[in-house]
Amino acid sequence: MEKKKKWFKWSPPRILVTGFALIILLGAVLLSLPISNTSGESLRFIDALFTATSATCVTGLVVVDTGLDFTVFGQIVIIALIQVGGLGFMTMATLIALVLRKRISLKERLILQEAMNQSSMEGIVRLIRKVIIYSLAIEATAAVLFTSRFVFDMPVGKAIYFGVWHAISMFNNAGFDLFGEYRSLTMYVNDPIVNFTAMGLIILGGLGFIVMSDLIEYRTNKRLSLHSKVVLTMTGILLAVGAIVIFIFEFSNPKTLGSLGWDGKIWASLFQSVTPRTAGANTIDIGAMRQASIFFMVILMFIGASPGSTGGGIKTTTFMTLVGAVIAMIRGKEDIVLFRFRLARERIFKALTITLLSLALVIGVTMLLSTTEDRDFLRILFETTSAFGTVGLTTGITTTLTDFGKIILSLTMFAGRLGPLTLAYALGPRAEKELYRHPEGKIIIG
Repeated sequence: MEKKKKWFKWSPPRILVTGFALIILLGAVLLSLPISNTSGESLRFIDALFTATSATCVTGLVVVDTGLDFTVFGQIVIIALIQVGGLGFMTMATLIALVLRKRISLKERLILQEAMNQSSMEGIVRLIRKVIIYSLAIEATAAVLFTSRFVFDMPVGKAIYFGVWHAISMFNNAGFDLFGEYRSLTMYVNDPIVNFTAMGLIILGGLGFIVMSDLIEYRTNKRLSLHSKVVLTMTGILLAVGAIVIFIFEFSNPKTLGSLGWDGKIWASLFQSVTPRTAGANTIDIGAMRQASIFFMVILMFIGASPGSTGGGIKTTTFMTLVGAVIAMIRGKEDIVLFRFRLARERIFKALTITLLSLALVIGVTMLLSTTEDRDFLRILFETTSAFGTVGLTTGITTTLTDFGKIILSLTMFAGRLGPLTLAYALGPRAEKELYRHPEGKIIIG
């Protein structure tokens, strides 16, 4: 009885952190088994742990070739971890409860609220139902499209398997692939079906389920929430600016866009603009890109996807809030106004906190890896930001990481998936309500 009371007193962030950690540990054990590996031998536990963390945190960084080194059993374990990690283990638990017609308790609703990054519990179970339905429908549609293309390159059975597998991986912004030799989708750089389907999945997965719900119900409601407007606007701006910048910087690079025709240049620019939104797939060699392009992609990866999505990063709404704060300060305004709505001060403080914690994490990990990994600073910064943003893009240094580097990046992926603020809430002591306020003081800023 005492244990049950202690469990009930656990905060939702702490339960989320513990739940993800247990899933990763289970995945690591399964992936380390001989049945999971084509060599028939046990995989080193550190490599299995890194892979399980990358899959559960829907990142895509790999130290073992998913397509060549894992058996079908190992690949199914990985894709299961991706699905659970992308939708959230509480979403999957709620699905099982709904199927069994069990009642969702208040505690479970609070955890779901934290997992989906919602401000209230109102309609949370209804939102979870939508998440499950939308996800399965999108993944099924994409699986058909992928299969229709892959069937020209491989037997029908394998094409179906690849189609379903990659549909789940891309929608959950995981970036894992089965093509082997760490090639990702480079062989389909000019292919309209693969590019369109993959980009569609990445964008939809990165928008967030609240925005998807708003868009689907727009025909009935004829309106979008402020959250959806901010997400769609910032997503559109980042995708357009990203594609233009990459097109300009890489246009004459013979190792990337320079060797492609106009259609290939456009597809590749668009895809490499979409994928830093925490997807991890690529159609050109990221390591061969110019330094300006790589640094620009670091910025895109740091911003990441949107709240309530399968992606990571500080999120588009956080970035929009910061931009709004800068504009308001320059104009001498007291309030941040977006689409004629004033943002609450608490939202602004949260955006600043998330950004500073994220910057501290990325800077700290980059400094650590710079002392243990014999690589260029920019490539280490790229790898660190990719891990934090749960992106999965790499310039080619993941497979050469030291064991210490693998552990540090695994922790970074874990922190990036859950969010530094959630992690801080989970690990820190419970704050007591202040009964008084200190007198106001003034300091000089700037």
